[in-house]
Amino acid sequence: MPTSRPGLDDDERRRRLVRHGLVPGARAVSVEEATRQVVCLHATEPPTVPLSLHARIDGLTREEVEAALVERRTLVRQLAMRRTLFVFPRDLLPAAWGSAAARTGANERAKLARDVVRGGITTDGDAWLASAERAVLAALDAAPDGLTALELKAAAPEIDVRADLPSSQVSPGRVLTVLGAEASIVRGPNTQHWRLFRPRWQTRQHWLGPTPEPLASADGYAELVRRWLARFGPGTETDVVWWLGATKTIVRAALDEVGAVPVDLDSGEVGWVLPDDTGPTPEVQPWAALLPVLDPTVMGWKQRDWYLGEHGPALFDRNGNAGTTAWWAGRVVGCWVQDADGVVQVRPLEPLPTEARAALREAAARLTAWLSGERVSPIYRAPTMTAEAGDLPYPPLRA
Repeated sequence: MPTSRPGLDDDERRRRLVRHGLVPGARAVSVEEATRQVVCLHATEPPTVPLSLHARIDGLTREEVEAALVERRTLVRQLAMRRTLFVFPRDLLPAAWGSAAARTGANERAKLARDVVRGGITTDGDAWLASAERAVLAALDAAPDGLTALELKAAAPEIDVRADLPSSQVSPGRVLTVLGAEASIVRGPNTQHWRLFRPRWQTRQHWLGPTPEPLASADGYAELVRRWLARFGPGTETDVVWWLGATKTIVRAALDEVGAVPVDLDSGEVGWVLPDDTGPTPEVQPWAALLPVLDPTVMGWKQRDWYLGEHGPALFDRNGNAGTTAWWAGRVVGCWVQDADGVVQVRPLEPLPTEARAALREAAARLTAWLSGERVSPIYRAPTMTAEAGDLPYPPLRA
């Protein structure tokens, strides 16, 4: 390992969050640009995609998000790192397909092939899965507009099997999970409203047209690491291993391939940055932001004390999924919820200066207006989101 350079303290790391488009004056002008600002968007919860984009784009409409996902198809949903659904910029797909998505797909294929045997569905899991794959692709080839999961069960009855096992379950959706991770099929248009995602599945060729072949695994991982460092660096090896859902061997090879440079961090650990990214970041004015559940900025690092402080247990569930977050000057200072009328209120976890309270109220008013009375009901709810008002450490800040 090269000798690390003079360090980047926590204040410097927080200033670098300007790259995520959350700072007034540094916001994106398109959904594609905003997505690239954080490499890719978490899409496990459907509302996260438009809400993450709204936090980074002034004047965003839901129609603009839909246009990128459905009309232009410049943003594409893809299961990849850590078996998580993301929205990727289209040009990053070959890197993801050849690396993180391929790894997830191989793992899911092996587990499903094993489970259909354990569940008594077949004696040859690989052959059964190959037959199911052919049936799904044939059904989609015969349906230019795509098919929902329910329609696919009828058109390809081979996948309509179920078995309850001690530690897992076989269901029709697992075949689609495998083929989606492997990018044989992709999630097309949504059949529900923006807060609920039920796609019509399409073959990759039909939805995306001609596409580059997946990159070789090492090249794909290197490209993902390059983009992550450009937006999230400095990060530790632990951060990158976690974000990629990969091994230390894979990450070390990727860091070497991109020429990553080690720097000392306030924590005493070694962080990594791109070779042309070792200079200081200009000072920025304090800024406020309200981010949704699983926002990519919140979920970008495994080691989070430098922006969470002691608030992690109050803002993450037991499985490490982030709830909503309220930010001030590069730090998470609380969360946000909606009241019965859909009005956004911020729940601080620490005393805040007058300037911060005013900025967070303004952000709450902006988000309230954008939601226009529609209520978002997250699956992942952190303790502070569900606490009774009387149990909160500080009074809520209302829009």
